[in-house]
Amino acid sequence: MIAAFTNRRRFSDLSAQEVLALAISSEEDDARIYRSFAQMLRADYPASATLFDGMAREEDGHRQRLIDLHRTRFGEVIPLIRREHVAGYYARQPVWLTQNLGLERIRSEAHAMEAAARSFYERAAAQATDAATRKLLGDLAAAEAAHERRANDLTVDALPADARAEEAKTEQRQFILTWVQPGLAGLMDGSVSTLAPIFATAFATQDTWTTFLVGLAASVGAGISMGFTEAAHDDGVLSGRGSPLKRGLASGVMTTVGGLGHALPYLIPDFWTATVTAMVAVFVELWTIAWIQNRYMQTPFLRAAFQVVLGGALVFAAGVFIGGG
Repeated sequence: MIAAFTNRRRFSDLSAQEVLALAISSEEDDARIYRSFAQMLRADYPASATLFDGMAREEDGHRQRLIDLHRTRFGEVIPLIRREHVAGYYARQPVWLTQNLGLERIRSEAHAMEAAARSFYERAAAQATDAATRKLLGDLAAAEAAHERRANDLTVDALPADARAEEAKTEQRQFILTWVQPGLAGLMDGSVSTLAPIFATAFATQDTWTTFLVGLAASVGAGISMGFTEAAHDDGVLSGRGSPLKRGLASGVMTTVGGLGHALPYLIPDFWTATVTAMVAVFVELWTIAWIQNRYMQTPFLRAAFQVVLGGALVFAAGVFIGGG
C-alpha cells in the first residue's frame, strides 16, 4: 500500500500531453458516475435522473473537445493516465459507496465534483511555470466553471417546483420506512419491555448496582435481538423499506437506548433517589414515543399518549407488584 502511494507521480512532473490525457480520463469517469446516479434515481426520482443524464452528456461533450484538442496538438495516441496515478489529484467517491445516500446527498456530491474539478484546475494553473501548460489548465478550469453553471441550469429545467415537491415527499416516506418506523418500534420495545424486569429487580433487591446490571443486560440483549430480527425478516426489496442493515441498526440502537434510559439512574447509590430518577426517565421516554408517533406517523397525539402511557404504566405496575411481592 505504501509503495502504491510513493509511486504516484506529482502533478508538476506531468507533461502538457499527460495533463490533457488526465483531463480526458477524468471527464470520462465523471460521465459514468453521473449515469450511475441517474440509474439509481430513475425509478423513484425521474426528474433528478433526467438532470444527471444531462450532466453526463455535458461531460461527454467536454471529453470530446479535449480529445479533439489532443488530436490537434499531440496526435491520436492518448497516454493512459488516471487520477490514482497522480499525487494530490482530487478524488471521486466510488459510486458503490453512494448507492444508499439520500437524494439531496447525491445532488450535493455532484455539485462538489464540479466545484472540486474547477478549483483543482485553477490552483494548478496558478502554480504552472510553463505558459502553454498554464493556458491549458486555465481552459480546463473555465470549462469546469461553465459546466457548473450548466448544472445549475439543468436543476432549474429538469426539476420544477412540483417535481421537487413530489421527490421530497418520496424521500420523506423512505426516511420514515427505513429509519423512523424500525427506530420507533425499537424505542417502544426497549422502553416498555424492560420496565418490568428492571423495576421488579429494584423493588425485590433494593440494590442499585444489581438493578443496573439487570437493566444493562436486558437493554443490550433486547437491542441485539430487535436489530437482528428487523434486519433478517425483510430485505426491503419487495416492501421498499430500504436497507435491512440500516433498519436493523435503527431498531437495535433505539431498543438499547429505550432500556438504558431507566437503567442508568441505578448507577446512583441511593435506592430511592435512583428509583425516582428512573421514574422520571420513564415518563420522558413514553411521552417522547407519543411525540414521534404524532410527528412522523400522523397518530393523534392524545391517542398516542394514551396508548403508550397506559401500556407503560401497566408494565411498570406489574414490575413493582412482582418485585414488591
